[in-house]
Amino acid sequence: MKINKIIKAIQKINPNAEVTVHEDDINSIEWLNGTTPIPVADIEAQLPIVEFDMAMEDLRAKRNKLLADTDYLALSDNTLSTEMATYRTNLRNLTDGLTTKADVDAVVFPTKP
Repeated sequence: MKINKIIKAIQKINPNAEVTVHEDDINSIEWLNGTTPIPVADIEAQLPIVEFDMAMEDLRAKRNKLLADTDYLALSDNTLSTEMATYRTNLRNLTDGLTTKADVDAVVFPTKP
């Protein structure tokens, strides 16, 4: 189960925060076990960062799966074609320079040869 983005934003500010959030509503945060409440504006400021982090996690997972699917081709007893080497390099470089969720959403995966 994924932690929702509001809780992740809170944990960026206070990694030890104990909270519950009802129905993904930022105005329904329940602060638990003496956790000092964080202003909503501070939490909202973290949301774009959290969204970017989550998008990058998903992108890396997809990229890593595609790399794993071709790992056998890169073993020492195989000769990796130039096209496959380029494909794998392009996959590894896929995350370079990405700074926003919009950048991540715009990524186009290379075509496997």
